[in-house]
Amino acid sequence: MMKPKPIKKLYYSISEVSKLTSLKQYVLRYWETEFPELRPSKNRAGNRIYRLNDIKIIFQIKKLLYEEKFTIEGARQKLKLMHKDEPTQIDIPFREMSKEQMILDLKKDVMELLSLIESGDSGDSEDEAREEDLSEIDDHDIGEGFVFEVDETGE
Repeated sequence: MMKPKPIKKLYYSISEVSKLTSLKQYVLRYWETEFPELRPSKNRAGNRIYRLNDIKIIFQIKKLLYEEKFTIEGARQKLKLMHKDEPTQIDIPFREMSKEQMILDLKKDVMELLSLIESGDSGDSEDEAREEDLSEIDDHDIGEGFVFEVDETGE
């Protein structure tokens, strides 16, 4: 088995990845069409830029195809299984709440809103505080050509 060369940069071009992996560039481009996990980004010029994760996937595909003798379809399925358990987003725990508790919380919130509306509190003090905060910002902070529009009606 050929040892992967150490990776030291944030982004690599297709020619650099080709040298690192000992694969032809056309093979890398073809694999992008066959393996959904391999999707390098492109820079402004439209050139592929590979990250460390892309290169790791390439080495996994290479091992599956060349060493373990998988077919492309078999390698695609195996790679899908290998990456299945990787989280794609952070799990955020939600507080478990019964329907009754949710309804009570919503009712409480609605009652608070109604009391604010009935008391006639227009929230002017918050608007004044917001205007004071904005008055401290000078044109240098905002940049040229930037216009603030303040809604005087409070809507």
